[in-house]
Amino acid sequence: MLFLSVTMQNKPIHIISFENPFPPDFGGVIDVFYKVKALHNIGFTIYLHCFYENRSEVSAELKAITEAVYLYKKNKNPFFLFSDFPFPVVCRFRPELLANLSKVKAPIFFEGLHTTMMLRKTKLPNPKFLRLHNIESNFYAGMSRNESNYLKKIAYYFASKKYINYEKTLSDFDQVFTLSLYENELAKKITDHVTYVPVFHGNEQVSQLSEFGDFAFYHGDLRLADNKNAAKFLIDVFAEIPDYRLVIASSNGRKMIEKRIEKLPNIQFVVLQNDDQLDELFAKAHLNVMLSFQQSGTKLKVINALFKSRFCLVNTNMVDDPEILKFCQIAETKAEFIAKIKELKDQSYLEAKKREDAFNSVLNDAKNARKIEKFIRYDFE
Repeated sequence: MLFLSVTMQNKPIHIISFENPFPPDFGGVIDVFYKVKALHNIGFTIYLHCFYENRSEVSAELKAITEAVYLYKKNKNPFFLFSDFPFPVVCRFRPELLANLSKVKAPIFFEGLHTTMMLRKTKLPNPKFLRLHNIESNFYAGMSRNESNYLKKIAYYFASKKYINYEKTLSDFDQVFTLSLYENELAKKITDHVTYVPVFHGNEQVSQLSEFGDFAFYHGDLRLADNKNAAKFLIDVFAEIPDYRLVIASSNGRKMIEKRIEKLPNIQFVVLQNDDQLDELFAKAHLNVMLSFQQSGTKLKVINALFKSRFCLVNTNMVDDPEILKFCQIAETKAEFIAKIKELKDQSYLEAKKREDAFNSVLNDAKNARKIEKFIRYDFE
């Protein structure tokens, strides 16, 4: 499928996304959508190629910032599980992608290793750039450890093993852009052409909020094993702080959470329906509590909480950029979380101006788009 909008052509670039990035409603596609928007705003003409499973519509918002959007249905042939290549990579290849790329002579920007199967199929003269969304071998190993479903645990384990070899693909790119310092250091072991560019997030200013909010807040996709385990951990924490309220919000997982909190009146589950509702919860929260059981750089939910809410209490798996981490409170163990929550729940929030000044440098989408622009080249046959 092809959708076109008309703009003046300037600095053309192909961007290949692992998923249709609108609506930008989970970590990876948030980075993709706001990166496309930021690159468009500094003069790039964008030909966007999206693999998708269910998100087959192209919004007016996406058309407005692209020259063309091509959609490709993922090919989830079960026999691909027996390929030497990771399943998330193999299922994202369509011959028509190569044909569409050849229509416009331009550099190619790959969003994640998932989108790079074509490099195993053909040699492309175009300059090639990669946004590294994860060290996938580590990511899937963590997914396997945290997963309780036995079949998924096995699938994630083998995906992790296949990615160990496939990550050598990093050396195929003119430049690799990582979104965390942790991933930047690991990528440097494979290629010298690595640059850290923080996550694109769409926030333009820090919310000006009162000194106190009403509750502690956790939100996440509770289909993911890591988020499930984080929610369970926090329920255990707040079971020991009965005088302070925790709100858990998600578009899924209601039954699991409500079963665990039925005897804990200070914990509430909220069905998350849209971004406006999430922003309202951020504005009302006094303390955002977040943790992960696997290291994978800076999580986007931390960025949103820092822009839209008050205190952020995290473990070190959630953030690895020291310029961001200094605006967070840190806890690792259950006892440390309990102690920090008791301390922060009665503390005034007064740091909005400091965040605004710091984030204008570190987490500015326009400035980070310029960092990418410096590496994009057009001198090729």
